[in-house]
Order: sequence, then structure tokens, then C-alpha cells
Amino acid sequence: MKVAFVSLGCDKNLVDSQQMMGYLKGTGDRYTLTDDESEADAAVVNTCAFIDSAKQESIDNILEIARYKKTGHLKALVVTGCMAQRYHDEILKELPEVDAVVGTTAEDSLPAVLDRIFAGEKANEPVLQDVSRAPAADVDRVLTIGSHVGYLKIAEGCDKCCSYCAIPMIRGHYRSVPMEKLVADAKRLVSLGARELILVAQETTLYGTDLYGEKKLPELLRRLCLISGVKWIRVLYCYPEEITMELVQTMKEEKKILPYIDMPVQHASDRILKRMGRRTTRRELEAMVQTLRREIPDICIRTTLISGFPGETEEDHRELLSFVKKMKFDRLGVYTYSREEGTPAAKFDGQVHPGTRERRRRELMLAQQEIAFHAAGEQVGTTLETVIEGRLPGKAPDGRDVYAGRTYRDIPDVDSNIFVATRRDLLSGEFVDVKVTGTDGYDLTGEIDYHESSE
Repeated sequence: MKVAFVSLGCDKNLVDSQQMMGYLKGTGDRYTLTDDESEADAAVVNTCAFIDSAKQESIDNILEIARYKKTGHLKALVVTGCMAQRYHDEILKELPEVDAVVGTTAEDSLPAVLDRIFAGEKANEPVLQDVSRAPAADVDRVLTIGSHVGYLKIAEGCDKCCSYCAIPMIRGHYRSVPMEKLVADAKRLVSLGARELILVAQETTLYGTDLYGEKKLPELLRRLCLISGVKWIRVLYCYPEEITMELVQTMKEEKKILPYIDMPVQHASDRILKRMGRRTTRRELEAMVQTLRREIPDICIRTTLISGFPGETEEDHRELLSFVKKMKFDRLGVYTYSREEGTPAAKFDGQVHPGTRERRRRELMLAQQEIAFHAAGEQVGTTLETVIEGRLPGKAPDGRDVYAGRTYRDIPDVDSNIFVATRRDLLSGEFVDVKVTGTDGYDLTGEIDYHESSE
């Protein structure tokens, strides 16, 4: 049976999808994977439910895939992921096209679920496990976004319980994956061709506190650096209050660890930060940014913000805007506040009008655009190590081929690109030194000499 996957939401969800593909791969020749949904006998939609727009995207994808029951070969439609965990009963009731719902900690049951569907059964009950079940880590997963990139999910769940976030309800409390399992998983990814490892979790900086009684991210990073074949290691989702000097020094000293950090701050008004349940102040956030830039001068700092949180006034918004202009983050994304049922913030007074939330988001992004465009211009004339992602259609004006690539400042499918003109034949996953010759908005343009390569 041919099975197609649709993976929505964050890179942590992508890891779950790759693990589910691994479970199917472990059945031998009973199930095979396909990218062609029209040819699939079964489809798995791994959903997101972080904010309202993500839920709508999940529903739209479910309904889109369900059409293949009439126009294609589809016989089984399974919904997994965060929306499946949170709204399992509603999905089975409101979406009759769905044959089974599998929760976030029950994904290893997918082969058996498909077996039952193809045997003629339709699930009347969701397939769920304890939401605090230990995370899977020893699955022979399937890489899907390019074999040179491997995501390593080092923990599951979250204990922070920010007032706006439903993740602790959906994913359970914080559970680290044992270090030896992560090292083994990383070695498997490298054996499949991964050259860049990207560490993810709801929060990476607390890694190990539940298993070992102390923060073990620096030690994990040092052990990953010892793996032969790893070229780049990137760390995402570091909460600012949990970043230690040991972690900063490890990033500074280990050459394989990229000078890149994703550090969500969400706001800069102390009053709003307190209402959000965040554990930092504006002064502490500014101090951490200064520390990172002092210790690692070429570091690229990415962050995220929320506009229009309940109770946010124009004064709070202007404070956040001034913070953005002062900090000059290298990468920044802004979400409008999403009123998530079951969270404390959903019941807060002072709910901000959706139009106001969006207007404030646009103002923040316009300020960041100016910062980003200026920062891109400062890269012109430098030479940056670049990983090639693929050849683009068409040619440069002088007839050279053009490739899309990423520098250390860019994570896949989120940050910017560098477009590389060359007469060389390049392969996806190849690392080359690129001279930056110009900019195209957020992106860079560059070229390489025929013989210039970093390897």
C-alpha cells in the first residue's frame, strides 16, 4: 500500500512525521511511501493546532486530501499531530472523511491503525496514549527535506505554561530524550547523508534537567561535535532566562556549532511579559542580547514576538517597537495573538481587536524590514560558507546557472536565501564559499570561482 504524508506546522512536527514514516518502513514491504497524493492508498495528515490559522490550515489540508477518495486511490485517511491530540472527538464527529485519529504520543500505532482500516474497520474512538509518555528516539526515521539536513528533537513537552500557550495541554510536561539515544539518532542521520544537525524542542535550553538534575545541553552539543561527518550544528528555541554562560562558551569554542541562536522573547513591556507568564524583563533581555554579541561577535540572533496580547496598550506596543529598533535582531517574526481556548489568556480582560493586532504586527515587521535590509547590505563584499539547496530554473543574464543556498545565518524554509551564480555543477548539500555581490530584499546574491570550495 502506498502512503502519502502531509506534515504541517513546526520542525518538531516534521520529526514526528519522519518517525511515523520510519514505523511504516519497519513493516517491510507492507507499506511504501509516495509523494504523489493522487496515487496514494492511504494519507496521513500530521496537523498543527498552535494558533487559529494553523488549525484552519490543518482542516483545509484534511479536506483537500479527502477529495482523493473520489478522484484517486485513497482508501484510508489518518489525522495525527497536535490538532488530533487536542480535538480528537470533534474531528471524528465533524469530519466523516477521516478514518482514524492518532494522538501525539501514540504515533507508533500507525501501522496497526492502517492495518485495521484496510481490513474494513473505521475508528469510532481516537487512538491515544498518556500525553506524558516518554518520547520516541530510537526510530529509523526517513529524511524528507534533503538528506543533508537532520532535525534532532531533544525533548518533548513544556513546563513553562505561558498564559497564551496550549502546548503543555497538548504535548505534556517536559521530557528529555536520553543523551545516548540522541547521539545514536544523530549518527543514523549522518549515515543517511545529514551534514547539518538542527536541535529542536519546545525549549532546548532545559535539556537534561528532568533526567540528570541539571542542564546538559552544552554536554550534548560537545558530544555531537565528536561525530565524524557533521559539519554544522544549529540550536533553536533557547529561552533567554535559561541560557547559561557554559552554553555560550560551548557555542563559542566548538567550531561545528554555528553562531546562530533562536531565542523567542515574545515582548519587551515588563507588564505584558508578566501577563504572558514569561520569566524575563526587558532589561534582562537586553543584557542577554548584549552578552551573546559580546561573546560571539558574528552571532545571528532570531526571535519571535506576539502583537496584540490581551491588555496591550499603544504605549506597550510603542515600547516593543522601540525595543525592536534598539536590539536590531538579525531575524525576527511576529505573530498576532491567537485566543486559544483553555489557556489563561483566553479569559483575560482587555482582548485587543483583531484589526489592531494586525496593524501592530505590520508596524513591527516594517521596522524589522528596514533593519534586515540594512544588515543584508552589510554582507556585500564578504565571503560566506554556503550550503547548496538546489538549482533554480532559468539562467543568470550572463548565462550562468543559479542555485539557492543558505549561509550559517539561515535555517531551512524560514530564513533567507543566497542565490549563487556559477558555471560549476553543484549538488544539493554541497558546501561552497560564496562571495556576496548584492542583495534582493531579505536575500543575498553571490558568485563563486570555479575552483573555490570550502571542502
